[in-house]
Amino acid sequence: MDLRAELLKSIWYAFTALDVERSGKVSKSQLKVLSHNLYTVLCIPHDPVALEEHFRDDDDGPVSSQGYMPYLNTYILDKVEEGAFVKENFDELCWTLTAKKNYKPDRNGNSIISHQDAFKLWCLFNFLSEDKYPLVMVPDEVEYLLKKICTAMNVELNSCELDDYLSQESQGQGGLTVWQFLDMVNSGRFLRGIEQEAISMAVEEVYQEVIQDVLKQGYLWKKGQLRRNWSERWFTLKPSVLSYYMSEERKEKKGSIALDKHCCVEVLPDRDGKRCMFC
Repeated sequence: MDLRAELLKSIWYAFTALDVERSGKVSKSQLKVLSHNLYTVLCIPHDPVALEEHFRDDDDGPVSSQGYMPYLNTYILDKVEEGAFVKENFDELCWTLTAKKNYKPDRNGNSIISHQDAFKLWCLFNFLSEDKYPLVMVPDEVEYLLKKICTAMNVELNSCELDDYLSQESQGQGGLTVWQFLDMVNSGRFLRGIEQEAISMAVEEVYQEVIQDVLKQGYLWKKGQLRRNWSERWFTLKPSVLSYYMSEERKEKKGSIALDKHCCVEVLPDRDGKRCMFC
């Protein structure tokens, strides 16, 4: 997906969350704060003069999404550089704004996913949803996502029951909204009898594959560059880089190896049976 289109989806949720009166417009003071936060998470140099000038108090009143787009395009999206910011931090900002208003995990009197899992499912939904507003995910993509989560848990999705559910819930809008999707998951209707920990691990696996582009990951033994002893590290393989961390929590990155078309990665056991990595 094009980066700008991907960012716009999350920003759309943030904008609509600020539209407290559901009028299609947001006050200038709120848009000023939102823009300042977007500058920060997208690592764009702030332009305080343009910010104050564009959102100064006057008689124009609240701003529509179309009215906000010229500023958003010129001062924010046109200046975004891929790889210069942490996408997850940007998504968390937009999720926090929209979830506070719209996400009701106990709406059905039950909740089988954590708040963090809901965030990751929201990101997956955005990635797979149609590039039209208001955002919906078509039935085929809903089935695709649920099947991937079920496959990660080694369980089978009841496709017939899902088809019946989608035919009722998606009528008139061509698919499910993210809040309908999260309600469906939280209801336990298609994940009956599965522990929350297992669901969480499956959601994380699919999130890393689809959103973070992780091809393979796991513990390997690595020989040190200076001290030639073997240490166990958690490795993640992406199309262009192999990174390694102290543990699977990936809080402390120890290094990375850039990969190009001339590289290959093989994992082979050594004479002691350890799994070793060679590039």
